[in-house]
Amino acid sequence: MSCIYSSSISSFSALSTSLRSRSPSPSNSKPRIYCALGGTVAEPKIISAADPLLLSAVRGEDVERPPVWLMRQAGRSYQIICEKYPTFRERSENVDLVVEISLQPWKVFKPDGVILFSDILTPLSGMNIPFDIIKGKGPVIFDPLRTAADVEKVGEFVPEDSVPYVGEALTILRKEVDNAAAVLGFVGAPFTLASYVVEGGSSKHFSQIKRLAFSQPKVLHALLQKFATSMAKYIQYQADKGAQAVQIFDSWATELSPVDFEEFSLPYLKQIVDTVKQTHPDLPIILYASGSGGLLERLPLTGVDVVSLDWTVDMAEGRRRLGTDVAVQGNIDPGVLFGSKEFITNRINDTVRKAGKGKHILNLGHGIVVGTPEENVAHFFEVARGIRY
Repeated sequence: MSCIYSSSISSFSALSTSLRSRSPSPSNSKPRIYCALGGTVAEPKIISAADPLLLSAVRGEDVERPPVWLMRQAGRSYQIICEKYPTFRERSENVDLVVEISLQPWKVFKPDGVILFSDILTPLSGMNIPFDIIKGKGPVIFDPLRTAADVEKVGEFVPEDSVPYVGEALTILRKEVDNAAAVLGFVGAPFTLASYVVEGGSSKHFSQIKRLAFSQPKVLHALLQKFATSMAKYIQYQADKGAQAVQIFDSWATELSPVDFEEFSLPYLKQIVDTVKQTHPDLPIILYASGSGGLLERLPLTGVDVVSLDWTVDMAEGRRRLGTDVAVQGNIDPGVLFGSKEFITNRINDTVRKAGKGKHILNLGHGIVVGTPEENVAHFFEVARGIRY
């Protein structure tokens, strides 16, 4: 596939500051990337005009361009809220703030996915695992779980009782966005959640979770099972309240060797997907695991609909290794957004070309890096929305 980008917009330098106040550009002034294809990834299906572009693309329907959204896509206004509400939990457990922060990028950039503002650790309090997220330090688990007795104390997660603000926020977001974009929920994967609660927070070497895995595997499996059951419930709850797709973050599973991934992560991811599909068969589930190049062929075995690639995997190679049954998301290096407008455009062009037509969600390979110029984020979205297969 070859792509040609053209635009009648001569400069994006003032785009970030003007986006909030300007009216939409007429259709003939929007940038476009026209692509000629030598083949397709999936057999096109009839598109439903009522559904958001992201859902249609995941299903392999005939779409005019890949949908686009970015992880950590909140902008400058978020920093203003942080100054007024300094703690993360204060921001993420207040319905009005969750809705406002979630909608900020939607109002400015109009992505095709609007993701809930929250954290993968949000359910922990409802499971009798006290925690906090401290500025400059990150997640802190006050009483790390290291023994069978510790795991026994982990309670059943009931989303309706423990995180009602998540459900309320999703319902409001669904009404606000009104199918112009897909509302995305998310959860943490069992092994990643276990890593946090066993290590006591973030870790460089993951010595505690691996000590538990390799010396007391039954204890770790008991903990992983509790998280698997709870996260399946959490996804179902989010879907019932308005989420149209849900992303599972398995950030630390790639710290495992392939054989250990098959024991301590893969079965629990598959269990979650199988459980959710019994009640929500049409809900797209996305799996993101950073640094997953060594595990790539194993990720579709979970049964997810979309595998999100980080930038260390070539998109064309990732497509070949994953096969045509699963959609892909990604996978531009977040650092690209520090480059020139031309450089950003070329990387988008290259990624879309390598992904091929259909079953591709354009995204970064990780979250936006702090300090990324907002005008470059605006350019990213302008170019992405102008793509045409």
